[in-house]
Amino acid sequence: MDTRPSDDYSITIPLTINPSPSSSTPVSSSSSSSSLPSPSRYESQKRRDWNTFGQYLKNHRPPLSLERCSGAHVLEFLRYLDQFGKTKVHTQMCPFYGHPNQPAPCPCPLRQAWGSLDALIGRLRAAYEENGGRPETNPFGARAVRLYLREVRDIQSKARGISYEKKKRKKPPPAASAAADHQKVVDVCEDKKPPIAILRGCHGE
Repeated sequence: MDTRPSDDYSITIPLTINPSPSSSTPVSSSSSSSSLPSPSRYESQKRRDWNTFGQYLKNHRPPLSLERCSGAHVLEFLRYLDQFGKTKVHTQMCPFYGHPNQPAPCPCPLRQAWGSLDALIGRLRAAYEENGGRPETNPFGARAVRLYLREVRDIQSKARGISYEKKKRKKPPPAASAAADHQKVVDVCEDKKPPIAILRGCHGE
């Protein structure tokens, strides 16, 4: 989650979570907001996610303030979202376990996809700090949350027969080291009495 998550990994949930009468706010006139630039898709999704999490905290029993929110509460929120998931995660007893293409229906549960949860946590982690939270107390960056996401990734990867590992690209040698190696060759070639092998390499003999 060190980079901005993709907008494609969004989670669709109800507009309100156990709405209360106090949660409704009047709509301002469109004339004042029309002059403002429209936010990007990422920023709009991040704001919706942040408002949804805030509503979740208000309806928590007992009600929970953001200052007292911990990684454990974030895990509760992620498990709550599973009821709105659309990704089939096969159990080990299912005959389609490990098959990426399901040929027939099965009773396995629907869950939130790992990519959606990972992107959601990235947006909420950024929103927390943008709204005054300190990075060292960010509950969305807690170790328990990272371990949970890793566990969900591994379980879904095996159950769905899909690899989430990214291919590592080979990095070219740094320009500085290449220049240094070239300089060493030049220094050897310019030596007053270089070895015969080096002379042949430098002068093509």
